[in-house]
Amino acid sequence: MGQFLSWVDSLDWFLVVVACLTLGLAPFTPPHIVEKLQMLAKGKLVKPIDWFDMFFHGIPWILLLIKAGLTIKK
Repeated sequence: MGQFLSWVDSLDWFLVVVACLTLGLAPFTPPHIVEKLQMLAKGKLVKPIDWFDMFFHGIPWILLLIKAGLTIKK
């Protein structure tokens, strides 16, 4: 776990933010991650492809949150 956190901490902020704004939001109308989170809230996220899709589009946001937490902790 320590190596992963070190790796996330070493990522450039610009790279993480660009990943969130591109992969994290694509397709843009409406943002795909928003659709998947709405499906999750309604209990309609049942197909494996939907779970994969939510995970795939959510990775940049997870990295952003971890990086922000590590930065605040410093």
